[in-house]
Amino acid sequence: MAEPEKQLLHLVFGGELENLEGVTFRDLSNLDIVGVYPNYALAHRAWKAKAQGTVDNAQMRYFIVHLHRLMDPDAK
Repeated sequence: MAEPEKQLLHLVFGGELENLEGVTFRDLSNLDIVGVYPNYALAHRAWKAKAQGTVDNAQMRYFIVHLHRLMDPDAK
C-alpha cells in the first residue's frame, strides 16, 4: 500500500496594491482569500486562475504563501 502524500499547506490570496513597487495592500478588508491547498501544484493552479482573471487591473496581485514552512520552519 502506498504511503499518503505529505501535506504541505499553501495559502493563496490577493488584493489591490497601493503601488506596483511594493506589497502594501490598499484595503486589507478587501483581501481575496482564495483558499488553503494541500500542495503547491493545486495552489499554483488556483493562483494562476485568479491572476489571469484580474489581468486588466495592474494593481491587483495574488500570492502563494508556503504555510507549511511557517508551521514547521526546521523541516527541510
